[in-house]
Amino acid sequence: MKITVIGTGYVGLVSGTCLAEVGNDVLCLDLDAKKINTLNQGGIPIHEPGLEAMVKRNVEAGRLRFTTSIEESVAHGAIQFIAVGTPPDEDGSADLQYVVSAARNIGKYMTEYKVIVDKSTVPVGTADKVRAAIQEELDSRSVKLDFSVASNPEFLKEGAAVEDFMRPDRIVVGTDDDRATQAMRTLYAPFQRNHERVIVMDIKSAELTKYAANAMLATRISFMNELANLAEKMGADIEHVRQGIGSDPRIGYHFLYPGCGYGGSCFPKDVQALQRTAREYGSDLKILEAVESANDHQKTVLLDKITARLGKDLSGKHFAVWGLAFKPNTDDMREAPSRVLIEGLWQRGATVTAYDPVAMEETTRIYGDDPRLKLANNQMEALAGADALVIVTEWQVFRSPDFSAIKAALKSPAIFDGRNLYEPATVRSAGMEYFPIGRK
Repeated sequence: MKITVIGTGYVGLVSGTCLAEVGNDVLCLDLDAKKINTLNQGGIPIHEPGLEAMVKRNVEAGRLRFTTSIEESVAHGAIQFIAVGTPPDEDGSADLQYVVSAARNIGKYMTEYKVIVDKSTVPVGTADKVRAAIQEELDSRSVKLDFSVASNPEFLKEGAAVEDFMRPDRIVVGTDDDRATQAMRTLYAPFQRNHERVIVMDIKSAELTKYAANAMLATRISFMNELANLAEKMGADIEHVRQGIGSDPRIGYHFLYPGCGYGGSCFPKDVQALQRTAREYGSDLKILEAVESANDHQKTVLLDKITARLGKDLSGKHFAVWGLAFKPNTDDMREAPSRVLIEGLWQRGATVTAYDPVAMEETTRIYGDDPRLKLANNQMEALAGADALVIVTEWQVFRSPDFSAIKAALKSPAIFDGRNLYEPATVRSAGMEYFPIGRK
């Protein structure tokens, strides 16, 4: 099938590449010429395990191409995926200007039937706006053409996106006509040879499903974080609690790990956008208000532990920080807890040396050459001259350190662990203070 993907950001590039991997003829459009040049030269603008090799393989096979030409992209694909950004407005709602602009461009240049698919995370009712924008452009050209609009939300985890796309748990498709449904079933047939994974529903339900999924996962995280804070005050151990409730199949173990808060491009934005959408319909999602508030507070927990131990004035103190990305296997620092921690340490007079396996370039882009922040070449180098170590991201490489080497490198051997990577008894038996989240 001939597929056009509009937008070569995280969702667009992963989706387009994986669709090419199963034999489709995919053309990806982006108006950022610099990004397209990078892709055409064999590079990729994001860090995602397995993606760069897959892009290279499909480009060389001629199944994957990149362009800045809107007219070419509209002419190419029988199915047009809209995978552009939907950043939050000041009021928390999703900014749909790029989605609507993409729709208008399709209406401006299309000459035959197309299926237009919203792949971006968009509020309920966006498909109606996409349909209206396309129809307005067709009317302005005095052209009568049939087209379908569908919703196909993505459920990709950063750091495991290629695996998620190639072996999906489910493929949600929202359509209102049989022609579009058949096209989407044909497109996704290679991804569900073992069993049926396509769930077809009405468009509004599909749009709501994406927000509902992320809101549920964010709720589980904030719930466990609040329980961890309570367990710590009570003298209970949240790891034991996690095992006790996770063993119930109605609850399960996923997303029950307490820590220093969630971040990234999805959960914070989508929780806010769903609340905004609910208010437009005269409803208040009180649980999600609490989820967002709890997460904002949780991002300060590490700093609170540090000031409780070392005092609120941290002038002259220097900290080693392990982990900058909001989660492992990505360089994404949007809404990352590390940013709240580092900026909080600065406000109290401290300086930082940090290390992350892949997010160093992104950190430099955000903070530039700020003299209060140094970047180390590896995790042990970050410890030099530090008063204490703070762990923010649960990278695998941090999980089995040499505790005696850490103790020797730190001025006052203490670890503030925002991801509960270690057994408290193990760290303390090495002669260090240990401050995890909710552990006894």
